[in-house]
Amino acid sequence: MKTTLSVIKADIGSIGGHIRPSRKLFQAVADHVEKHSKKLLLDHYISYTGDDIAILMTHERGPGDEQVHKLAWDTFMAGTEVARGEGLYGAGQDLLKDSFSGNVRGMGPAVAEMEIEERPGEPFLFFAADKTDPGCYNLPLYMAFCDPMNTPGLMLSPRMMKGFTFVIMDVSHTEGDRVIELNAPEDLYHIAALLRDPERYVVESVSPRSSGEPAVSVSTSRLHNIAGKYTGKDDPIMLVRVQKDFPATGEILAPYSIGPYVAGAMRGSHQMPLMPVTLNSGISFFDGPPVVSCAAFAMHHGILTEPADVFEHPFWDRVRDSVSAKAIDMRRQGFFGPAMLPMNELEYTGITDAIEKLDARFHVREERP
Repeated sequence: MKTTLSVIKADIGSIGGHIRPSRKLFQAVADHVEKHSKKLLLDHYISYTGDDIAILMTHERGPGDEQVHKLAWDTFMAGTEVARGEGLYGAGQDLLKDSFSGNVRGMGPAVAEMEIEERPGEPFLFFAADKTDPGCYNLPLYMAFCDPMNTPGLMLSPRMMKGFTFVIMDVSHTEGDRVIELNAPEDLYHIAALLRDPERYVVESVSPRSSGEPAVSVSTSRLHNIAGKYTGKDDPIMLVRVQKDFPATGEILAPYSIGPYVAGAMRGSHQMPLMPVTLNSGISFFDGPPVVSCAAFAMHHGILTEPADVFEHPFWDRVRDSVSAKAIDMRRQGFFGPAMLPMNELEYTGITDAIEKLDARFHVREERP
């Protein structure tokens, strides 16, 4: 059967700044989905990562369905009213439009969707990141789908040896979706050349060339492109199918042990390591560090099992210790050099405004005879 997986996520208010949603807000979201999803969804799962609430939905209506998207939008609007009533910070922050217009894409919430032909056993992973942007997945996806040093299945599985197609988006292009399709392994160096710049080039999707079935879907919206000003980091979500024609779960997860430096953290303007965290974790150090959670599911006819928290395993405690040390070391540099993002990626305009004013005070010194 054809089943659609849809994840829609938004920051609609949090405790103490950018820490986590309140229990009352989270419950209001859960109650609204439960009440209004009858005869629309097959199943759903709600979680939070940092200050973002995500709604994972299964249905048979295809990607971009108006009713499914409206359910999510109305839920976030209802939750925003609860957040305002509690005085939560940033109530409705990611809802950048005044009214629903048929689809939440371009309206603020992050969206990742895929329509699949269900296998007899359908395992998949749901990733949610906070205090960072969609480029945080570039390195893990490159390693998982291109690098046999990380993914031995690329050598051992005849179907995986046929490679994968990457759809990569130029997220700095705001007039429309500017994308390119590249094939691994023959385009490997070109894929690497783009993905090394995660602030501009972002993986949107990956599919195996053996079948063309969707393997990966990433939310690629840039909030400052929509709003025209800083409203928060993009906090991306991602769906990844695993096993058989796709990399194994362990091959998808292994790259997160690196704790790669990504954009985000305080005021969305710094470089900090990405920390794998347990489900429903909040934010702390320096508005971060950037975090990523992962819930593993099995699915049968659109009905989900309970989530398995893949980063709860004791192995990841060691990784979290390493990421914490990297974060502290980077913060010792304060504002200097690579500790902050390049000027064109700073999410606040204070520095750029100051430099524009200072520029008029520069002069070229006359050479002495």
